[in-house]
Amino acid sequence: MAIAHTTVDAPRRAHVHPLENLSAEEIEWTSSILERHGLVTESVRFVYVGLDEPHKREVFAFEAGDAERVDRRVRVVLLDLATGAGTDIAVNLTSATVESQAVLSPDEGQAAILDEEFGLIDPIVRADAGWQEAIRARGADPDKVVFVPLSAGEYGYEEENGRRIVRTLFFLQEYPEDSCWAHPVDGLCAYVDLTAGRVIELVDEARYPIPAETGDYLDPEYRGPERTTLKAIDISQPDGPSFEVDGEIVSWQNWRFRVGFDPREGLILRQLSFADGGVDRSIIYRASIAEMVVPYGDPSPVRFWQNYFDTGEYMFARYTNSLELGCDCVGEIHYFDAVLADERGGARTIKNAICMHEEDTGILWKHTDPFSGTSETRRQRRLVISFFTTVGNYDYGFYWYLYLDGTIECEAKLSGILFTSAFRGKDYPYASEVAPGLGAPFHQHLFSARLDMAVDGTDNTVQELQVKRLPIGPDNPAGNAISYEKSPIVRESDAARNADASVGRVWHITNPTHLNRYGEPTSYVLIPEETPSLLADPASSVAARAPFTTKQLWVTQYDPRERYTAGDHPNRHPGGAGVTAYQKADRTLENTDIVLWHTFGPTHFPRPEDWPVMPVDPAKFTLKPFGFFERNPTLDVPRATSSAHCEHHRAR
Repeated sequence: MAIAHTTVDAPRRAHVHPLENLSAEEIEWTSSILERHGLVTESVRFVYVGLDEPHKREVFAFEAGDAERVDRRVRVVLLDLATGAGTDIAVNLTSATVESQAVLSPDEGQAAILDEEFGLIDPIVRADAGWQEAIRARGADPDKVVFVPLSAGEYGYEEENGRRIVRTLFFLQEYPEDSCWAHPVDGLCAYVDLTAGRVIELVDEARYPIPAETGDYLDPEYRGPERTTLKAIDISQPDGPSFEVDGEIVSWQNWRFRVGFDPREGLILRQLSFADGGVDRSIIYRASIAEMVVPYGDPSPVRFWQNYFDTGEYMFARYTNSLELGCDCVGEIHYFDAVLADERGGARTIKNAICMHEEDTGILWKHTDPFSGTSETRRQRRLVISFFTTVGNYDYGFYWYLYLDGTIECEAKLSGILFTSAFRGKDYPYASEVAPGLGAPFHQHLFSARLDMAVDGTDNTVQELQVKRLPIGPDNPAGNAISYEKSPIVRESDAARNADASVGRVWHITNPTHLNRYGEPTSYVLIPEETPSLLADPASSVAARAPFTTKQLWVTQYDPRERYTAGDHPNRHPGGAGVTAYQKADRTLENTDIVLWHTFGPTHFPRPEDWPVMPVDPAKFTLKPFGFFERNPTLDVPRATSSAHCEHHRAR
């Protein structure tokens, strides 16, 4: 199938906002420019096409009217299936030129894995005589085997140098609706060279019984009769939603921001601000999930290599779900579509990729005063902006919450199906038994949120705060004193920090040039969940390739080229890229433009209750105003009008 984009005309978008998402026309124009420069041939595929965001100063100048336009640039990663070579390219749409191109070297990693490459695995492995023999020796029908190809990691194997490798595990699917995850064909793994089109190694460790019990959670005989006791809950807003949408710009209850989407990072919130006293005050310039890795803790010969960079190795936002009203989102919903490039360079649209709605979340504030006789209650509400993506067996939802009081939360919701194995016995310490003979290896899900902060501007400093225990003494005779200590993070060489629940450690993002009426810098505080960081050995491959997982907080000085926590190309990367490499510059972090990289996520010891489909397991972090406002910013929230039975009595 030839790629033809030569008839595409340049899109007429000279005065588009510099941060506006790429349109379908711009994606097609990008492909056309690359073809005209001879960079697109029959064997070349598009791995990534995304907006190459300009430096902040260009954006600020554009918004101030100091610049008529900002050139629209696109970053493209191409992969030649014939050679396995990846090329990282910068395209200027405004001038219709290729500004730079670089073929990836082995120490830079490889381009992310394509769906088309995953599709190559089935015929390659089925043609391997050793695999056929191994499957039959297990008493399985080769025609019912399902292939699960996975990113290979990097372990320094000489025979894999320079090769485009995936490692493949196997499952049995007895009938089309059967959940293959219930029937792992364990003890067997194929290492496949995608470019050469052959199995280079077959690991046949042991022959375990294939678990027989179904995991078909839609089968009435397995599931049981549906319950009939749930009564309807209707969520309605008879006056419509409280938010306003103008293209990609959203306004809601003093909040204002721009909704973005990227095929690698997914949902992006840009230029998040809060109106206070008629002035829009900036808080975050850009927020996204910049990377995630799922390291498994089963050291068996067929599974020791399992750790997936779902963002950087798979471009997980390519698998974004089209959300459905009443199922994924409830209430008065506004949807945003996502426009992405397909692997041939054409534009495709994911309908309803992003869902936005309001939720009542209970009490905002309440007081019944015994002296004045007043009794007042206000209800809290939040704006929810979310998307869901399915990567193999897991489904990940990412939710950004904005609250009336200025609080910001980001929550990851993990669901889907456990990655299973044969259960090797109760003395095997690396997996749970979730069904008869069915194991689920222990693992972690570690996300990295990239928070390009802008608290009242870009002159920010991070202060680390923690409680201070005070001994009994002259100033504390009863021993009841409580205080805290704080210290600034002044350079990148000192900007890798762990959370610590024992001292309630948090991080304040302050603006020393913008003081509140108490003479203190305005700030927002990052409150972590204080879950474990990476549990793999510090000398392990995954620790080298995903060093961001070893700490909960990293801080760097802003550089628009530093977008990804584990580096630009984590697939097969040997390690040392990303945030640890950025920090080697040892730039100052005082009163300057800073980026926070926050690691969060659960450590999962699977339960029987997680099978055959997992109830949502949430993980989140919070950003709260701390001296940003001069008093409670929600005093103007009116009494609830939707509940006529809720009477407010005044006794004055």
